[in-house]
Amino acid sequence: MAVLDEVKEMLAEKLEIPAEEITEESSFSDLGLDSLDMAEMMMDVENVFGVTIEADPSISTVGALVEKLESLK
Repeated sequence: MAVLDEVKEMLAEKLEIPAEEITEESSFSDLGLDSLDMAEMMMDVENVFGVTIEADPSISTVGALVEKLESLK
C-alpha cells in the first residue's frame, strides 16, 4: 500500500470519515485534529512506519506528512 493511502486510512479511521474525503492538500486542522490528536496520530504513524518524526510545524498537511515519511524510508 502506498504511504499516502496508509496515512489516509489511518486518518479516516481516527476521524470516522471516508478516506476519499482526505487529500494531500488537507490540513490537519481542517480535518478537525487538535494538538493532542496530532500527537497521538504522530505516535501511531511512527509505530506503523517504524520511524521517528521530530516535532515540525511545517508538517501541517497530509501531503507534508507523506513527504516526510517517504524521505525517512
